Amino acid sequence: MTTETPQKLVPDMRGVRYGEVLAVYLRENGLEAEVFGTQLINDCPQELWDTLDAETVAAEMGAIMAKLNGPRYWTLDGFGTKLQPVEPIMRDFNGIMMRRIAVVELGPEPKMGPYNEMKVNRQVIFFFDAGQTVHELVNPEGLAYVMQALCVGVDPTMSVESLDTLGERLSMPEGWSYRSRVLTEDLIIDTTGSPATVLQDEFENSYTLPY
Repeated sequence: MTTETPQKLVPDMRGVRYGEVLAVYLRENGLEAEVFGTQLINDCPQELWDTLDAETVAAEMGAIMAKLNGPRYWTLDGFGTKLQPVEPIMRDFNGIMMRRIAVVELGPEPKMGPYNEMKVNRQVIFFFDAGQTVHELVNPEGLAYVMQALCVGVDPTMSVESLDTLGERLSMPEGWSYRSRVLTEDLIIDTTGSPATVLQDEFENSYTLPY
């Protein structure tokens, strides 16, 4: 039995800018965050992003809190199939149009902060191309989380060029490490059938588990 290789539908995404707003609600099973993003809509203009206020956004959306997540730049190369885990509601945030793209189940007692795993129902395929450099956080068990996007919201000087030496700036938990490597073959991460496992470092760069 052969498994068909997923098709890359949206190429040339490395370095493309976007931004997200996370609205957190208290639901029956605990805290849940609805994720709105500018992906494939606009590049999250800085002058409009600067007008956003998290407390105001939360009040307008009836949420208990909101998180301004970004701006960010993709460190992957393309997208494949994208299912619809939630109804793709469109919303205007001070002139920045965003679409609801995912739901994050935080649970009754969420562990927030860097190096803590979260499950994200995003149902999409990510492509990292052979020959490209990837940056990874490796936990004590040897699992490598691949950076999917860098963030300039915490450190505006964060750039692709700075990622090779990022490990020198990270305060990683004991047993964790950071590495950069060049892919010798395509890396395809398919989360269309199960929630993605993601985490962030203290600069809010985002990483995903490849399996």
